[in-house]
Amino acid sequence: MNSTNPSGTPPKADKATVRRHNLSLVLTTVHDEGEATRAGVASRVGLTRAAVSSLVDQLLTDGFLTEWGKTFSGQAGRPGTVLKVARSGPAGLGVEINIDYITVCVVDLAGTGRVRLVERMDNRGVAPAVVLAQAARMAARAIESAAEQELRPVSAELALPGLVSGGAVRQAPNLGWNRVAVEGLFAQALTALRPAQRALPVSADNEANLAAMAELWFGGCAGGAGGPRVSSFLYLTGEVGIGGALVLNGRLLRGAHGFAGEIGHVVVDPAGPECRCGARGCLEQYAGQAALLRTAGLDEAAGAAGVAELERRARAGDPAALAALEGAGRRLGQVLSGAVNLIDPDAVMLGGVLRGLMPWLAPAADRELTARVVSGLWTPGNGRLRASSSSGDAARGAAARGVREVLADPAAYAERVTG
Repeated sequence: MNSTNPSGTPPKADKATVRRHNLSLVLTTVHDEGEATRAGVASRVGLTRAAVSSLVDQLLTDGFLTEWGKTFSGQAGRPGTVLKVARSGPAGLGVEINIDYITVCVVDLAGTGRVRLVERMDNRGVAPAVVLAQAARMAARAIESAAEQELRPVSAELALPGLVSGGAVRQAPNLGWNRVAVEGLFAQALTALRPAQRALPVSADNEANLAAMAELWFGGCAGGAGGPRVSSFLYLTGEVGIGGALVLNGRLLRGAHGFAGEIGHVVVDPAGPECRCGARGCLEQYAGQAALLRTAGLDEAAGAAGVAELERRARAGDPAALAALEGAGRRLGQVLSGAVNLIDPDAVMLGGVLRGLMPWLAPAADRELTARVVSGLWTPGNGRLRASSSSGDAARGAAARGVREVLADPAAYAERVTG
C-alpha cells in the first residue's frame, strides 16, 4: 500500500495518530525519569499541562502508569502527584539459549527483573526442537510466576548465539544448528503448553546484540574506573565462543543483512586451529571459553565451573592460568585494535566470562590497543576497555525489547493490559 498522496508527500497525521504518538512520549518520559509529575512531563515534552493531564489519565486507566503520592517543589502552588510506570500489567519475556545454559527472564515496564530462571545443560549436538521445547517449558513457568505478580508478558524474544535472520538461526556453529526456524518451533512449543491462553508473539535475535542493548539500557555503559556514560561502544560477549555487537549513538548497527558483529570469527592466524565455523584461526579459538580452559590445562567442557577454577588459579598466580589469559588478552587486543581503527567507538565492553577475567586479560589487550590504534586515544588504564555491567545480560536485554515496544506504542497494548 502506498503511504504517500499523489503529490509524493507523506499524509498528514490525524488527531488519533498524534494522540497515539503523544501517549508514547509521555509514558517514555516517565519511564526514563523514573518518576515525574504532570507539570514536569509537560515541561520536558513541550505539551500543555491540560494535554499531558488527559494523556496521563488514559495511561492510568489503561494500567501503564500509577500515582505515588505528592511531591513538593518548595515553590508556591499545589503539590504535584508523582507518576511512575506500573509495577503490574505488561511485561517482557526474554529467553537466552546458549551453549551450556538456558536463561529465562521477565521484566516489568520499568525494566526491573521480576522473574529469572536458569538451567545449566549442554545443548551442543542436541536436536533444536528438543532444546527449544525445554526453553518453552521454562518460559511457561516464568509466565506463571509473573502472573502471580500481576504481570503479563506481551511478547517473547529469543537470544541465540549465531546468525539470526527472518525468524531463523541461519548458522550457530557452537550449537551445531543450521537453518533452524527457531521462532516457529518455540512458539509452537509454548502454545502447546498454554492452549487456553493467547499465543505470544515470538521474535529472535543474536545474543550479543541483546546483551549490548541490556548494557546500554541498564548498565549505564559506565564500567571501568567510573568512566563517563557512553552511547557508542563495541560489546564482546564471551561464552564458549565470542560474539560481538556494535552500538553507535544508542542504536544497534546490524549491517546489510543483520549479521554485523561476528568478531569472534575474525581470523587471527590463517594457519591456526580449525573453528566450528569451518575457517581456521578465528579469535574464539584463542579467547573463547573452551580455548581459555584448554590452554590453561583445564577441561574445556567444564563450562562455568571451569571458568571459576581458571579465575581461582589466576588469583593464586598459577603460571599456566596466567599465560593462557595473557595470550588471550594479546589476541583480543590485536583484533580489537582493528575494530577500533575501523569504527572509532568510545569504549569496548567485555561481557560474559570475559567480564570476570578482565584483571588478567586487560593488561595485554591494552598494550596491543595502545600500540595499534592510530588515533592515540587508547592508552593503558584509560578506561576505554571496560568490563560490562552486572546489571544486564542477553536474557534481560531480550525481555526489555518487549517493554520497549510497549513504550513505543502503548495504545497498541491497551487491550492486552485491560482485557
